[in-house]
Amino acid sequence: MTPTDYRHNHYVPEWYQRRFMLPRQSRYFRLDLHPDVVTSPGGHKYTRHDLHEWSPVKMFAEDDLYTTQWGPITNTEIERFFFGKLDSDGPKALDYFTSFKHPSVDAPAFQTFLRYMSVQKLRTPKGLDYLASLGGPRHKNITLMMLQSIQHIFCATWTECVWQIADASNSPTKFIVSDHPVTVYNRACPPLSKYCLGFQDPDIRMAATHTIFPLSLNKMLILTNLNWVRDPYQNELKPRPNPQLMREAMFKFTDVQVGRFLSEDEVLMINMIIKRRAYRYIAAAKKEWLYPEREVSTDHWKKLGDGYLLMPEPRLVHLGGDIFIGYKNGHHDAFSEYGHKPWQKGYKDAARERREAETLYRFQAEWAVLRGARYTAEDYSFMRQRRGEDDADDMARHRALLKRYGRIA
Repeated sequence: MTPTDYRHNHYVPEWYQRRFMLPRQSRYFRLDLHPDVVTSPGGHKYTRHDLHEWSPVKMFAEDDLYTTQWGPITNTEIERFFFGKLDSDGPKALDYFTSFKHPSVDAPAFQTFLRYMSVQKLRTPKGLDYLASLGGPRHKNITLMMLQSIQHIFCATWTECVWQIADASNSPTKFIVSDHPVTVYNRACPPLSKYCLGFQDPDIRMAATHTIFPLSLNKMLILTNLNWVRDPYQNELKPRPNPQLMREAMFKFTDVQVGRFLSEDEVLMINMIIKRRAYRYIAAAKKEWLYPEREVSTDHWKKLGDGYLLMPEPRLVHLGGDIFIGYKNGHHDAFSEYGHKPWQKGYKDAARERREAETLYRFQAEWAVLRGARYTAEDYSFMRQRRGEDDADDMARHRALLKRYGRIA
């Protein structure tokens, strides 16, 4: 590549875009959510076309987005070395999680994937505008340097989430992609709320915030804060336990939930979230997929999927979760399920543990009655993969518990 090639910067890489195209498709459809209004030489105003069929080469890219300028010197090293390395390593890591099956442990793929996703959230125009706003107006060079210095900012929080890989294979509609692919959704933060205006996103550490990241036409990663799964009756905006960023965290491959097949309506709801949280552009392999709001059963932000659209299977979630590690040199370490070290406040919180014990069992019962006896997903617990199913006695206990809370007749 010539130095000029490094000045056309894709903030959504071409290789990632191609994951959302049909076989043998060279161009797909891009929708401009805010098309420009221009004035002709004669003074006539008109709105540019909002829909185009283009190649990924032309989409989700800007000239000199990552180019720094130091006086008369133009520098493309951020694109060449930082994003270049990331985009070189990223596809293999995304392939691993797109086709993830138990039992499987690939720590390098996990580390690469997590870093890629964290940077992807920051490298878009929306992410860069957010970074530039921190502490007042910043020079573009400073914003790009800041991006590199905090590239792991979301990693600890996401590591401690409940991971779910959902599947759209049974749906005629497939996933779309936006100009801000790492999308966050909090049911208490509708698009016109203060948390979502402009470049703002709900904080991923708010209890009810889910992070969704499309992996391909048929696969979607959904990350949910553990305390929200254990207690979906709390204030959605309350911070999760141990909200500190940029720290160590432990990941359990055996807890990854797989095998959830989404209905057509659920895929439409997820695409609607992606569209409403995009900054300006979305793209899809088929034109009709760009308009999920036309077919979706409800567009009520808080009631998508009865308020539980993105929730993992709660019957696979358990209480406790301390992790103890011993090393060959005799050293040891420990983490709570929320990442606390034993000497930190919050490592043991009796009141929280009692509350979560009550609310998790209640939610498991509510989910079972809402979704049925057969589990909606599976994980790899106790060294075996399992797809659970509640028997008649289990369902009777669920109904009796919900009756105590007045949730069913």
